[in-house]
Amino acid sequence: MFDFLDSGQYDLLDAFWVTVKLTVYSAIGSLIWGTLLAGMRVGPVPMMRAFGTGYVNVVRNTPLTVVVVACSLGLASTMGVKLGGETFEDIGFRMAVLGLIAYTGTFVCEALRSGINTVPVGQAEAARALGLSFFQVLTLVVLPQAFRSAVTPLTNVLIALTKNTTVASAIGVAEASALMKTMVENESDALFAVFGVFAFGFIVLTLPTGLLLGWVAKRVAVKR
Repeated sequence: MFDFLDSGQYDLLDAFWVTVKLTVYSAIGSLIWGTLLAGMRVGPVPMMRAFGTGYVNVVRNTPLTVVVVACSLGLASTMGVKLGGETFEDIGFRMAVLGLIAYTGTFVCEALRSGINTVPVGQAEAARALGLSFFQVLTLVVLPQAFRSAVTPLTNVLIALTKNTTVASAIGVAEASALMKTMVENESDALFAVFGVFAFGFIVLTLPTGLLLGWVAKRVAVKR
């Protein structure tokens, strides 16, 4: 049943390694972009609040496939933006990361905003009374507690991001789901085995992450 794994025709480890790299790079970028968006949404500048709110509501409700394909066709093909990539594979990978960051950052923003709402208002008011600026209050007082409260929802976002990397195959990135499509076409007599292998691969990537970060969430939770 699993003879196709011994043929050497398919490089499963390389495909899943691309998935891991997509997840890691997109997770780092999404965390940064989502934090900036959260700061905009709770900031004192009306224009920045409007931009943050509008961006989150529009992008979060746009299908991820549309966002990724728009990055590839709109930026790379039409506008010539390559983000330093030279080959088709490099450009496609970087555009996929950009699309995932643009999309996932909205969910990171909302997770952090929910964490910000758990911080007592009196702490921010006390910090402002001491003469701290909004940026200092946000980075020194509010966000450290918000991150601790938002570990669980951020874990869910990370797990969803890992599974969402399969959309990158729409622009030719050779990650796990792209290889699965090839194997489904070539190994039609072992479809359930192919599906089982890739399902197991994603479980290996997501289950330990959920368990580890669930433990971290309990350890860093803010006691009220």
